[in-house]
Amino acid sequence: MWEKFIEGLTNVNAAINGVVWGWPVIILILGTGLLLSIRTGFLQLRKFGDSMGSTIVPAVKSMGKKSDTKGVSQFEAFATAISGTVGTGNIVGVAAAILSGGPGAVLWMWISAFFGMVTNYSENVLGLYYRKKDGQGGFSGGAFYYLENGLKFKKHPKINIIGKILAYMAAIVCLFAAVGMSGVQTNKISATLGGTLGDAFAVESGSQAETLVKLLIGIIVALVAAVIIIGGIKRIGRVASKLIPFMSLLFIVLALIAIFMHASNIGPAFKLIFEDAFNLNAAAGGLMGYLFSVTIQKGMARGVFSNEAGLGSSVIAHSASETREPVKQGLWGVFEVFFDTFVICTLSALMFITTNYDFILKTTMEEAAGIDDSMMAMSMFSDNFGVFGTACFCIILPLFAFTTILAWSYYGEKACEFCFKWVKSDKARKNCVLIFKILYVLFIVAAAVISSSLVWDIDDTFNGLMSIPNLIGLIVMSGTVAKITKNYYDRKKGRDVEPMLSAYPDLNEEFKQDILAGEKEMQ
Repeated sequence: MWEKFIEGLTNVNAAINGVVWGWPVIILILGTGLLLSIRTGFLQLRKFGDSMGSTIVPAVKSMGKKSDTKGVSQFEAFATAISGTVGTGNIVGVAAAILSGGPGAVLWMWISAFFGMVTNYSENVLGLYYRKKDGQGGFSGGAFYYLENGLKFKKHPKINIIGKILAYMAAIVCLFAAVGMSGVQTNKISATLGGTLGDAFAVESGSQAETLVKLLIGIIVALVAAVIIIGGIKRIGRVASKLIPFMSLLFIVLALIAIFMHASNIGPAFKLIFEDAFNLNAAAGGLMGYLFSVTIQKGMARGVFSNEAGLGSSVIAHSASETREPVKQGLWGVFEVFFDTFVICTLSALMFITTNYDFILKTTMEEAAGIDDSMMAMSMFSDNFGVFGTACFCIILPLFAFTTILAWSYYGEKACEFCFKWVKSDKARKNCVLIFKILYVLFIVAAAVISSSLVWDIDDTFNGLMSIPNLIGLIVMSGTVAKITKNYYDRKKGRDVEPMLSAYPDLNEEFKQDILAGEKEMQ
């Protein structure tokens, strides 16, 4: 009975996923990024230096400092957001994309990230502009808020209901995506640690003993996560800001060493990526034409799954930032996508291809699709560094996955708050959020023993569904993004214009006074 249910669920999800990640949505993702790029004058190129200068430099100076406000610092907001994006998708996901879509998928991942930089920037700008104060003195924001409050048409007020509908669609799908994302990450933690422990203690694969080991790992992850999740965004931000630099630096160092160990394969690896991405023979129709489309699809889907640009998820963390300037936090979004995809994912891809170059050349996409992606990802470390590499992989992957679990718990919590904001009783609303947190933690345990491919595929579908209402909103509000951006840089040039800090007059004035007070303190 259970097997039939799983089989039916797999078939239904495959059908929906085929539509969600079909050409219409891929065109929507690229089209939205292109539109926003044009309307902001390709800000991701023009202001890339500004993005680095106003994010990383002050972040290094502020590391270790606690925020004095109810919100979180810019770096803590960024760390929470990047912890939601830098997960198993950056290592195992990249390996899976190359195995199922070919090396050419990497180029399409880069293309999606290039436009994703300005998409994520726009999400953050709108997120801060339309955010609202919560009951604890902090801020709540995200796609739900700018869809509901920003999608308003003065000339056609009767269709303002569209914004509300899209907002609730985004919030409801976000709830499921959050639970699914925690499932994906937990599943990879249990598979990685469970497999390693199984080999160490001679536990037979697929046995009841292995299931118990994975279940125990799930329980431990759930307990640690619960302690941090209860502390809310400030505790999540503090933990993320400590773990992100450590795990990222460890991965970058090991990846660079591994790549240069196979230095002779670096040039051929890039050649393979570009040739496979634009294989005109593969695009000539029939089966090969299908495989060519899969290359693009897998690259786009993996890029969005990894950096989350267009989903409207990481903006939820950014909206909690104490900064008053939407554009300043928007620039963090530019760096976030750059770091996630152009740094971490690219290193993963090069490490995988250079290490397994001969294998990739000899293996067809159909053959590669049946290979265990987790084991292939681990082999990148074990083949290059032996037991030390396996140990590092068993540290890096769980940390990447765990921080993602923490970030998405906050995204789901805020989505839950939005869904039940109509409930008049504060206690009842808090109970709804508490129920979500309990279910979230329980699913962490359950996901440790569920089939990995099914969990991954279902969450992939929810990610795609989550992007649709958000991308529609970004297209309609692209003009607002352009105005806020122009307003910020006009003020930086010394022009006397009224700041666009919030969509609400009272908050706009409050933020304006906060900025003026901050400038006086610096003098």
